[in-house]
Amino acid sequence: MSDLPDLALSVRQPWAWAIVCGLKDIENRTVFSVTKGNLNRRGRFAIHASKGMTREEYVQGYELMRSLDIACPPPGALPRGGIVGAVEIVDCVKQSDSPWFFGPRGLVLRNAMRLGVPIPCSGALGFFKWQPSGGALDAPAKWMRPQGFFNISEGE
Repeated sequence: MSDLPDLALSVRQPWAWAIVCGLKDIENRTVFSVTKGNLNRRGRFAIHASKGMTREEYVQGYELMRSLDIACPPPGALPRGGIVGAVEIVDCVKQSDSPWFFGPRGLVLRNAMRLGVPIPCSGALGFFKWQPSGGALDAPAKWMRPQGFFNISEGE
């Protein structure tokens, strides 16, 4: 844990997984979020996997990864509510050829590191100083469990 940066950025799954695995080289942000002091941030940051992940968000990430020949883990296997790794932010761009870029701004990512065991902690909007909560990661919602996931098209 001593190798992890003090500042973290919350990212929803499955995007957080793709970042810490070194697959996703751009983290998309709104103009509002990057102009609140985040535009000029550079350096290494911890990646916090947000507690929230809707079925729609998961399917969107799953489909994009499938189009890139990346096997996205099932939703129940994605940790939520804790620090899952770290990455370096090297730039903020308005356009990119990366398949991960959707804009309107993109934080350019390099040198990802994935933790073997996520560290439970509370998240916050934007960059925040994190600390371990001593609690547990969020349990998968019903739709995230194997039976719910395989029935994803049935509108459970």
